[in-house]
Formats: sequence, C-alpha cells, structure tokens
Amino acid sequence: MNLKVGFAAGIILVVVTTLTIVSLRNEKNVTDQAADNVRQSQQRSFVMHDAPRPLPEFGFENVEGQPMTLSDFEGTVVLLNVWATWCVPCREEMPTLDALQAELGSSEFKVVALSIDRAGVDVVQDFYTEIGIRNLDFFIDPTMKTTTALGIPGLPMTLLIDRNGRELGRLVGPTEWATAEMIKFLETHIYTD
Repeated sequence: MNLKVGFAAGIILVVVTTLTIVSLRNEKNVTDQAADNVRQSQQRSFVMHDAPRPLPEFGFENVEGQPMTLSDFEGTVVLLNVWATWCVPCREEMPTLDALQAELGSSEFKVVALSIDRAGVDVVQDFYTEIGIRNLDFFIDPTMKTTTALGIPGLPMTLLIDRNGRELGRLVGPTEWATAEMIKFLETHIYTD
C-alpha cells in the first residue's frame, strides 16, 4: 500500500510541477507581450534630440497661396505634421491634431498641418470639410520638397519645433494627439522652452 501511495504522490508531484512550469511559461509570454506593447508604444513616441537641431529652409503656402516658411512662426512652439490626403494613417490622425489645436493652440503653440498633396488646395479643403476640421489652419507644399528638406522617410511625420525654429524631436507614424499624456508632454515644451 505504501508503494501505491508513494507512486500516487510521485505522479501528483510531476503533474503539479508540470502545471507550474506551464503557468510560468504563460506568465512569461504575457510579460513578453506587455514588453512588446510598451516597445511599440515607445516607437509611437517622440525621439527627442540631446540638443535642438537647426532645420533647413523650406517653403510652403497658406490657404490663400501666400508663400511661408517656419520663420513665420518664430516665437511659437510648433508641432509640424507633414501629411497627405492619400495617406490613410494621416487621415485617421487628423481629427486628433484638430482636437490638440483646439486644446493647446495659442500664441505660444500651433499645430501646423502641412499637406504635400500634389493635387492642390481643393483636395485638402474638401478633406477638411468632409471630416469636420475646424481648428487647424491650412498649409500645403504641392512640390513635396519639404520631404527631402526634412529627410522624411514616410507619412505622417511630425516634428516638434522650438520658438527659435529648431527641431527638438520627431515622431514617425500616426499617433493619438489629444491624450492627457501627449498634452502634458507638449506643455512641458511649450511653457518651459
């Protein structure tokens, strides 16, 4: 009988050990997945430079077709978002940029949504109307020279620019702009820059 009890206890020990190992592996997989999620969210965060970087000169136009440069915003922290109506992620993030401008836009801070649509002003104006953009001003570079000047690998691309027209950091790809975390992050640069 003792042999049977010992054998049963051994089997129970093996089963419990196996279940513990499986459980620990599952926990590790969950932990690994959480770490991957954090890494992915960090990839959607700004890559900030150690020191502000000068930007090359490049031009664009406002809605009236008047030529502009970043120097027109000197003294203001600028969030420059380069986008196009044919870029699906750009289209999806545009309402959040509009909400961000409504929340933080002032003489201290401005979202500059710069379209590189070759089709021109009408396409962008139609898009603004279609999705109800109310707070963003309209800027366009139909020559697409901005992408080369700024070294933009893809759209959307967003640069955080200080009051002196220098790049503080950049974010490649779309993000949710009107979150409490993003607003707090931007406020640290608006009010301490």
